[in-house]
Amino acid sequence: MNNKHFTMVLNTRIELLTKTLTSKADEYARGDRLSNFKKIAAFRGITPEDACMGLVIKHIAALDDFIRDLDDSKMMPYDRWGEKLGDIIAYMVLLDALIIEREEYERKKIQDSEQYSGYTRNERGYYEIYQ
Repeated sequence: MNNKHFTMVLNTRIELLTKTLTSKADEYARGDRLSNFKKIAAFRGITPEDACMGLVIKHIAALDDFIRDLDDSKMMPYDRWGEKLGDIIAYMVLLDALIIEREEYERKKIQDSEQYSGYTRNERGYYEIYQ
């Protein structure tokens, strides 16, 4: 694939990702774009990040089946591949948001605490535990 074609693929994926994440916001989020992961986490006694990864793994398992089918000379239509790949990429963006939110929460928790013993700021300004 040449660079021009690849750039077209990339731009199409970004456009589809943006469309998916904005259109699904009304369906899945109730003021908090990450609320469903937090609900799943509360129901299952896991972290929101674990909840997100559970949903990602479902799509990875499907892709694994698609790849195994290639070994048998069976090719799924691209729209099926594209759907799974797009969902995984969307979940990775949502996982990124979960991690950013957790880091911000941890930083605020430390800043609000009177005791800073055992913590130091890293070069990005975030607190981390030092040994």
